[in-house]
Amino acid sequence: MKKTKLFRRVLYALVIAAVGFYGCEQLDVYSIDAPSDLQDRIDSIADAKAGVDTGDTTYINIATAIVGPEDNSAGWWAYFSDYFTVPTNKLLHLEFVNHGTGINNWNNWNLAIANEADRDGDNYAEYFLLRSDAYGWGGGMADEGYEFDLALVSHNYPDTDGDGDIWNDFRTTMQGANVSIDVDHSATGNVYVTATAVGTNGTELVMTYNQPVSATADIVAFLVCDGSYFEMKKAYLIPSKVTVVEDFNPVSITVTGAPEFVEIGNEDFWGDAVATVTYADGSSAEVDTADLSFTVVPEMTTLGEKTVVVAYSKTKQGEYTQAVSTFYTLEVTNSVSSLEVTTLPNITTYYYYNSDSIVFNTTGLVVTATYSDGTTGVLGKDALKFGKIPAAEGAQTVDISYVGATNTVTTTCPLTLVQGLSQVGLTDMTTPWWTAFHPDVAVASGTSTTITMYCYSNGISNWNSPSTILRKADLTENAVVRMDSFGWGDGYGTATVTNDWNWDVFGPNISGSKIAITVKNNGDNTADVRYDVTYANGDKHFQEYAGLTVDSSDLNCALVLEGAYLVIVNN
Repeated sequence: MKKTKLFRRVLYALVIAAVGFYGCEQLDVYSIDAPSDLQDRIDSIADAKAGVDTGDTTYINIATAIVGPEDNSAGWWAYFSDYFTVPTNKLLHLEFVNHGTGINNWNNWNLAIANEADRDGDNYAEYFLLRSDAYGWGGGMADEGYEFDLALVSHNYPDTDGDGDIWNDFRTTMQGANVSIDVDHSATGNVYVTATAVGTNGTELVMTYNQPVSATADIVAFLVCDGSYFEMKKAYLIPSKVTVVEDFNPVSITVTGAPEFVEIGNEDFWGDAVATVTYADGSSAEVDTADLSFTVVPEMTTLGEKTVVVAYSKTKQGEYTQAVSTFYTLEVTNSVSSLEVTTLPNITTYYYYNSDSIVFNTTGLVVTATYSDGTTGVLGKDALKFGKIPAAEGAQTVDISYVGATNTVTTTCPLTLVQGLSQVGLTDMTTPWWTAFHPDVAVASGTSTTITMYCYSNGISNWNSPSTILRKADLTENAVVRMDSFGWGDGYGTATVTNDWNWDVFGPNISGSKIAITVKNNGDNTADVRYDVTYANGDKHFQEYAGLTVDSSDLNCALVLEGAYLVIVNN
């Protein structure tokens, strides 16, 4: 009986002590062996503490303390932290320990900012994804005017070993680094992200980014693994630190798309030109022609070279300030009497499948004009109008026109069309991601399959090219690997990735390329994927992923793409 009373007193004292910690700023981690439920009681008190509003600070309970497998095998977009809602005029502060494979720069933390927490919801969209290696991209909220601007990502990443490469030092510092991320949702309608990592080597890495978001609706922040995992330590909300938007002066202006030649009698020296202003914070934006000043206006009634001077005099917030200016030149010519294709385009044979007319690729094309005075000159492509290619087997032509001040002159370019076996994606190259697929092809253990195709791409981004999906018959994914040396999924972390791309010319050369994708089932629960690519100009390149983790007894491959379409010629 005495022992029982004594034990009760000890238990009472421990509970009182735990309650006393309730008002402290931080709680220590407890480990108590008996009685069996005492640790649970203390943990519940700690959880309650985490959700308490202590004046300006609201602590948030962290349900997922370890995010991702601790062997760093997490594939992209497979493991996520808790979702942290950030109301307007609040700043979210996160603290965690970062771990990664150390192989790639992106095998560390990744931050997503979205409009809601339900990733499967009909209205879910991301404002942006931000990687720890000072890279990122925008999401569906760009359609609502909230565009991502990579130029606004800044960092202080040092070359600590003096070898001219900051990224080997970055990967070393990030292993086991203590990371804090502030997501400040300002009532000005902007979000400001500051990420600070302190490595075990003492190096401090700081990265910042900001962009517009909703000024009234909540935003949601969460972390994403990619060959990495995180030990979550702390999360809380405090008032926003940004009450006004800092304004920035313009520092430069560029003009693209201005006409190189204008026929005499045509007073339009601007045409379809676009003016882009860069501000002091590094951001850029297209500006309305109505906000431009033409300080030198060309005289368009005589032949010869003319100069146009363009100026812009507003800050980023629209206040008037000192102007920035640039200039371009154009040629006022005689009227055009005829056109001739003097150099054929790079792509003269098109593969097609359905009846949709085909977008003409003008890369390499040279069109020469003969003027009314008998002289000749090469016309810029911006001065020409191009028709679409009819989808029909054999010899075809596409119309090329010049619209002059008084008449329209037309010529044609000869082409050859070959019908393929099937097509994946929209012929106008507007295919959204994850909407068009090549049917699954089973790859038996110890065998391989090759799908051969021609790819036609908008050429805007490297990922406007085919991606290969490895999955089971029930659609459980092992990995997705892109042609541009990027991938994700549970099976991706084990892959060895090699290629011989020249990234400076990758995007513009996708369209018209012949691509053979080979998927090999090694029979040991691994698979290889290889892209053999022949550009329209004849250059050959490859992309290979070796050792992807799969189930060799149940392996299927399929193709998916974005901003492009594929004509399959052998599968």
